[in-house]
Amino acid sequence: MSGRIDVRLDVLLAERRMKSKDLAEAIGVSEVALSQIKTGKIKGMRFSTLLALCEALECEPGDLLVRVRDAD
Repeated sequence: MSGRIDVRLDVLLAERRMKSKDLAEAIGVSEVALSQIKTGKIKGMRFSTLLALCEALECEPGDLLVRVRDAD
């Protein structure tokens, strides 16, 4: 298996003209935790957090997370 999962949180925030601080407050996580999600510096995410992100951003999980394949 090769590749990685990229988090497109910055893109979705920009498209919705929303600040990270406001999103963190809306979903009930700290700004530090949200920053770690944005940068992909997490090893996992609870489904409840993913659901809260999708509800706040009015998106689907596939809009937020994308699979990037490594070049062979």
